[in-house]
Amino acid sequence: MDFNWNKEQLEMYQQAVSFAQSKMNKNLIEEDRESHFSREKWHALGQMGLLGLTIPEEYGGLGLDPLTSAYTLEGFGYGCKYAGIFLSLGAHLWAVETPILLYGNGFQKSQFLPKLASGEWVGAHAISEPDAGSDAMSMDTRAEFNGDFYILNGRKTFVTNAPVADFFLIFATTNKKYGFAGINAFLLEKNTPGLSVESKTEKMGTRTSLMSDITFTNCKVSKENLLGKPNMGFRIFSRIMQWERALILAPFIGSMQRQLEECIQYANQRQQFTKRLSENQAISHKIVDMHNRLEAARLFLYKAAWAFENDDPALPSSVAKLWISESAIQTYLDAIQIFGGYGYTTDFEIERSLRDAIGTKLYSGTSEMQKMIIAQQLGLKTQ
Repeated sequence: MDFNWNKEQLEMYQQAVSFAQSKMNKNLIEEDRESHFSREKWHALGQMGLLGLTIPEEYGGLGLDPLTSAYTLEGFGYGCKYAGIFLSLGAHLWAVETPILLYGNGFQKSQFLPKLASGEWVGAHAISEPDAGSDAMSMDTRAEFNGDFYILNGRKTFVTNAPVADFFLIFATTNKKYGFAGINAFLLEKNTPGLSVESKTEKMGTRTSLMSDITFTNCKVSKENLLGKPNMGFRIFSRIMQWERALILAPFIGSMQRQLEECIQYANQRQQFTKRLSENQAISHKIVDMHNRLEAARLFLYKAAWAFENDDPALPSSVAKLWISESAIQTYLDAIQIFGGYGYTTDFEIERSLRDAIGTKLYSGTSEMQKMIIAQQLGLKTQ
């Protein structure tokens, strides 16, 4: 692995920082309080190219490799205090666009990817159900083949972007008794009859990234909207989860870097008991721990991104997802402790960062699920 960034990569990183600082950080406290998703900021993401990082130029993207994309998202996270957009962007790019790119036919790619990459559309990925969360393959949503169409019936829950989505990637089973072998993936536009989006779900964090349940009642989907071959859904899901786990938390690397720098500055300036906070060993050691966690997280991210073109990504993806999520939470907990009462207030925005980070242990596979995957990849007999 070579992490000596070339001129173009360094420029992409800095452009992402500058863009985020100038376009993403307005009215954040109010938008968080009101759970407001900004279409204006979403369109700006599309114009900047961040909604199509790995999508080929012929479909409106930048055509970047995974490692450059990770580094660019790190820069975006450094400049952006709007962590809700990290989740919306990641779900859109890795769980909707990427499967179309990897498994879609020519028509599907040319029809859907340009609108997704430009920001004209918001994409949503739906697999979890009320009784099928981490055990997603036990889903009940049915897809019955009927001539030239599939008829969908069922409910999906915890669907990121659903209240504002223009386009959905849906997983359903054609025969539940076949388990993973009966899963299929479908592409639906929001106005498809029989598709209903429920009211948004109130959340602890990432409140600007909207979420809701969606239901299907005799929802008629053309067989032309089947993604990949019949009964390929499990393969599609498994592959795109490797992408999502590896890269969805990349912006948090930049966010943690910014938080570390703010803590260093505050500790060097703030005086208590006639000396700077930085002279208090308990504080300086806490900052050292923040730095070391961050450096490890950064290397895990780069390794996971590098593995897509050089190695099996399954293990590095889960390791990165697990470590970055746990590290982000501890970083913001430490930052609140360093800032004291100020860190607990809304104005300093650390409390929002903590609330936003807690969800990283849950989406794209819980920390417990990542440990199970890692154990299996290490050759442990877990069943």
